[in-house]
Amino acid sequence: MKSESFKIGLGYILITLLWGSTWLAIRVGLDSLTPMFAVGLRFFIASFFVFIVMKISKVKLQTDPLSIKLYLFLAFFSFIIPFTMVYWGEQFVPSGLTSIIFAVFPLFVILFSWLMIPNEHVGIYKLIGVLIGFIGIIIIFWKDMSLDLSENSLGMIAILVSAIIQGLVAVVIKKHGNKLNPLSMNFIPLLISGIVLIPAGLIFEDSSSLVFDTKAISSILYLAFFGTVITFTTYYWLMQKINVVILSLSSFITPIIALILGIIFLSEKFDTNHIWGSSLVLMGILFANFRGLFNYYKVKEKRID
Repeated sequence: MKSESFKIGLGYILITLLWGSTWLAIRVGLDSLTPMFAVGLRFFIASFFVFIVMKISKVKLQTDPLSIKLYLFLAFFSFIIPFTMVYWGEQFVPSGLTSIIFAVFPLFVILFSWLMIPNEHVGIYKLIGVLIGFIGIIIIFWKDMSLDLSENSLGMIAILVSAIIQGLVAVVIKKHGNKLNPLSMNFIPLLISGIVLIPAGLIFEDSSSLVFDTKAISSILYLAFFGTVITFTTYYWLMQKINVVILSLSSFITPIIALILGIIFLSEKFDTNHIWGSSLVLMGILFANFRGLFNYYKVKEKRID
């Protein structure tokens, strides 16, 4: 039992550290590679890692009509469009701030669940959490709220739109994708993303600026293997082992790690608006999970008694 608890704790620490570090790895890779090409290469390599895991785990690819529709939907709306926006935006936005803006993703999951899923209950704590998070986003964007949009503000908007799209995708999968195996659900979309984005990057971006140096190669391999495959498989393993509310708090811890890494390794700096806004976004995420956390520990105490 202690061994199992140790593995769960180690797995939780692993996903928060790895997901927190992906924003830094993306920023480092963008010094040498263009956005579409970088994300396409990452997903193309990751698809082969997932394929190997599928073979080892003896997971069969689901090919029914609904699965194929979901594969295509995920390819474009979970990978190609939102990640291209994130990579493009992070050229102009610090990696730590990028992680904070993207951290509103679970708040949009709450909002879209309420709008799209019949009888979906959204409690007062979740509503307050969403409201606090949105106030935080407004504060982050406050200085850039003008008609004369800079690359920095456009980058932040791209990252925010990416988070909104991902929130919508999560609800669609929650509603229609329950029968999909987590591995096959990602293999085909990742592969399609790589096939689409690599040539798109070569055609529409400045391919002469591509530099395959140590930073580029290490960034792509790290993001493909550790930032995609390891985090993904560990996350779904943890879903079977611990309460989903506790697991969802990783979305609160991850941006904090990203902020710290950005300050340490990239000397990123933030103005007062960014600090206050980021604090409110993180507070909103924590507040949205408060009721679930309270119920979890209440049930745990009853079991002990």
